[in-house]
Amino acid sequence: MTDVVLAPSALRRSRYAVAAVFAVHGAVAGSFATRVPWIQDHASLSAGQLGVALAFTALGASFAMPLAGRITHRFGSRTALRGLIALWTLSLVLPSLAANLPALCLALFAYGATSGMSDVAMNALGVEVEHRLGRSVMSGLHGMWSTGALTGSAAGTLAAHLGADARLHFALAAGCLTLLGITACRWVLDLKPAEDEDPPPRFALPPRSAVLIGAVGFCGVFAEGASLDWSAVYLRDRLQSSAGLAAACTTGFMLTMAVARIAGDAMVNRYGAVRTVRLGGLLAAAGGLLVVLAGHPAVAMAGFAAMGLGIAVVVPLCFAAAGRSGPRPSQAIAGVATITYTSGLIAPSLIGGVAQATSLTVSFCLVTVLAAGLAGLAGVLRAGDRDRSAVSSPSAAVPDPRP
Repeated sequence: MTDVVLAPSALRRSRYAVAAVFAVHGAVAGSFATRVPWIQDHASLSAGQLGVALAFTALGASFAMPLAGRITHRFGSRTALRGLIALWTLSLVLPSLAANLPALCLALFAYGATSGMSDVAMNALGVEVEHRLGRSVMSGLHGMWSTGALTGSAAGTLAAHLGADARLHFALAAGCLTLLGITACRWVLDLKPAEDEDPPPRFALPPRSAVLIGAVGFCGVFAEGASLDWSAVYLRDRLQSSAGLAAACTTGFMLTMAVARIAGDAMVNRYGAVRTVRLGGLLAAAGGLLVVLAGHPAVAMAGFAAMGLGIAVVVPLCFAAAGRSGPRPSQAIAGVATITYTSGLIAPSLIGGVAQATSLTVSFCLVTVLAAGLAGLAGVLRAGDRDRSAVSSPSAAVPDPRP
């Protein structure tokens, strides 16, 4: 990519613009999640059929994410992100229009594909902003995603409470979010490929470095997906909690994740990515032990909160490390994103399968082991720390052209 030295004020605007795009992306996901019951009823689906349909979201994302680098190379980072975020926000309407299982599968495949491509494009720009600033910002960007998801979820909960038709709800949300996303893209970095730079392949296996980084993300996302989808069930079935308290546990976990991500950059800038993830893994494992050993709902809720704090920064730091791991940041980020999406896809069903064969307690023993694995695998993120130190040094005050 060609490089242009930006004034500090322009770079700050670019950071805030990317943060706004992250929030818009999260708001779409939060809006959709609250209306899944409406979509299930509208398409007349059983629980098993709904599970099949939802799997097409991850399939679409995994299929399309490798294309993001090619699109960015063709159109430049700003134009590519503007188009991809608009496709993602507008795709929110599609699931509400599906009247049967095949139509919903196609709609969710498109929904997932646009999600995955815009996800890779915005994370690649976030990595570039972080590189130029010389300090961690990726955790805060993902904190904005979580904030957007909570906002979209709150609006969707209100719409569901009022009995609003999801087709109308999604159309209004898509229109507003598309306008916000396109507007924010006016100030993101506009990186263009060098004239002699070959376009990335349409599809390619992720580099070996991305696979190792993806293993860290796999552990973090597995714990996140298991906690989000099963924490309420755990409190209700294992500890006989009320429905309201069980739901509050899930909401508390999401809030903990959002707050920890927003505050996480200060931790990373002080201690580095490796030490932060290592400490986070130990904290998440301790939280998992609390969940497994809990005899009272309050203890389990404290355990889930500790897991949220421990794993909150894992995914953003994985994306940051992937973007620095080779000459093609988008390809590496797409590889890590594919692995993490796969983890998010299999975690809920695997937890359910283990619980069916044994118990939910045994399921969360598995989650605890994977959380502890973060401490052992954190060293693969060390390249990100080295690059940040290099950028922060006086000799790197002016950005060099990047390949």
